[in-house]
Amino acid sequence: MKEGFMGTRVVTQVAIVTDDIEAAAAHWAEALGVAVPTANWTDIREKAHTEYRGGPTEARARLAFFDLGGQVRLELIEPDEHPSTWREFLDAHGPGLHHIAFNVQGMGEVLACLEAHDIPLVQKGDYTGGRYAYVDAEGPLGCILELLEND
Repeated sequence: MKEGFMGTRVVTQVAIVTDDIEAAAAHWAEALGVAVPTANWTDIREKAHTEYRGGPTEARARLAFFDLGGQVRLELIEPDEHPSTWREFLDAHGPGLHHIAFNVQGMGEVLACLEAHDIPLVQKGDYTGGRYAYVDAEGPLGCILELLEND
């Protein structure tokens, strides 16, 4: 079966944006019956090369992850005050489901294909061991997508 224009059908992450990561992590830990994960800051722009809506941004976020026993992780995101897809979402909608993530190969090719399907790039950056990109698929697919490419 063809995997579509993203080149994958494997969901690896579901993410929730919050304005209080400690409280959200405690609630999720209790609901899942697991330990509260440590929240860590994303890298600074100079290391992460973070771009938002076509320009550099100082945006950072605190992240906490829950392994759900399979290939999918639950990610909690508490953004700082700088412009980002996370801050934009939180300001517009309040805490809630932000994106679904997929691992991809050939990030540039996948982004070009998504752009051709009117799904534009919103934010991108690097992390230790790879890169990420958020695309605005809310119109055609009903949500933001995150693409993750590991080295």
